[in-house]
Amino acid sequence: MRLERGRRASLAITLNFVALAFALSAVTTSYWCEGTRKVAKPFCSGPPVKMKQWYCIRFNSSNLNDSRQVQYIFETGEEKFILRKFHTGIFLSCEQAVDMNGFDCRSFAEIAPERQRGVLWLCVVAESLYLSLLFIGGVMMILEQCRCFSIMNKLKLSAFAAMCTALSGLCGMLAHMMFTTIFHLAVSIGPEDWRPKTWDYSWSYALAWCSFGTCMGSAVTTLNRYTKTIIEFKYKRHSIQKNLMIKQKMMELGLPEQMWDMYVTAVPADVETLPEPLENGHKPSTGTPYVFEEMAHQPEQQVEAYC
Repeated sequence: MRLERGRRASLAITLNFVALAFALSAVTTSYWCEGTRKVAKPFCSGPPVKMKQWYCIRFNSSNLNDSRQVQYIFETGEEKFILRKFHTGIFLSCEQAVDMNGFDCRSFAEIAPERQRGVLWLCVVAESLYLSLLFIGGVMMILEQCRCFSIMNKLKLSAFAAMCTALSGLCGMLAHMMFTTIFHLAVSIGPEDWRPKTWDYSWSYALAWCSFGTCMGSAVTTLNRYTKTIIEFKYKRHSIQKNLMIKQKMMELGLPEQMWDMYVTAVPADVETLPEPLENGHKPSTGTPYVFEEMAHQPEQQVEAYC
């Protein structure tokens, strides 16, 4: 039984810290959503190069100040546009640079619609609560395994750990849903220079929801351990009460004290349901068959000689 409890405790702690690692990885990265933006190619600057610069537009002549020359470009139609990749997180939104080398990042709060920025700040607060409560729940689970606490204190720690972990899961779910809402609003009514042509959810978003799933798994495991321990305590208390009632009944029948020892050693250790108290010297309806009925009909001298 202790081995099973230890395994459940280890499973709950492992799930908790896996969820915390996933959540930290998701929050600190900006790959919740990624896609492409269709933008007009800028004009190339600097001296001409041998290789064609496909990410910008270059005139036929490098001398733009000469008004006698006719300036024209070779790009037409869709060739005037380019698709730039971007990726967005809770805090940052990054887009490919003009020369297509590296990314230029800016705050996602600048991109979110001004009237709906409150949803973004609620998302940040909920995500902070998610991480905090998840960490507190994990610390309580670790403290529960310390032998310096009594059984009752361990039960209290287990209950608080389950509650904190479950509340953190709810906060995480709200934070993820709020980010989804504010991102959809930014795509619909956000600034013109940011609206994407195509987009999809990325690996950070998947990590965030995996963190939520493992967090709830840890909460359920911890709550299951707490409930099972409470049920075991109630069962043991009920068993002790039954034993006391049987002993009291034996004393009322005038049986010697040694018969109680016989009763205790006669019942197997793995029996889940203890026998009911004897009534008028008859066998109980359930439980292990007993010898009290036969003993009650024998003379007292034989009982004393046996004892």
